Amino acid sequence: MTYTRASTKNELLQILELQKANLITNVSETVKQKEGFVTVHHSFEILQTMNTVCPHIIAKHKNNVVGYALTMVKDFKNDIDILKPMFNHIETTVNANLNYIVMGQICIDKNFRGQGVFKGLYNHMTHTLKNQFSCIITLIDSKNIRSINAHKAVGFKTLKTFSQDEKNLNLVILNF
Repeated sequence: MTYTRASTKNELLQILELQKANLITNVSETVKQKEGFVTVHHSFEILQTMNTVCPHIIAKHKNNVVGYALTMVKDFKNDIDILKPMFNHIETTVNANLNYIVMGQICIDKNFRGQGVFKGLYNHMTHTLKNQFSCIITLIDSKNIRSINAHKAVGFKTLKTFSQDEKNLNLVILNF
């Protein structure tokens, strides 16, 4: 397994394929409960623009993207409608001077789950970004038990729990 930063159009397209396969609207209730899901669908254009500013972290096996952790700086807070409330909660919860990166989404190919890829992505993200940022913040749907447990296992702590659009959400932080 190789951990690196996305640098090619092909890698970004592979991220989108993996994202599509795991979208909440594309997986069964059983898969949602057992394996987890992702909520946001990114366009190629926004994914590429985000990557230009701060390249995404990817896990590759035999030249194929099998996992990703999307990086999103504060500048994108108004670019993805579904994430605007998250940024509002961040801004009202943390110190205004906190230099953070948002992990916009993390996903592992179903054939590579349970093999340490999740931890590997966050380890690489921490190592790569610790000189630029002081922490990682992300948002997790309370129904995504697998994701909540995985984030706790790598050291994330809950900043705030809130409801939005009939969902219960957890805003979590990992300090470097």
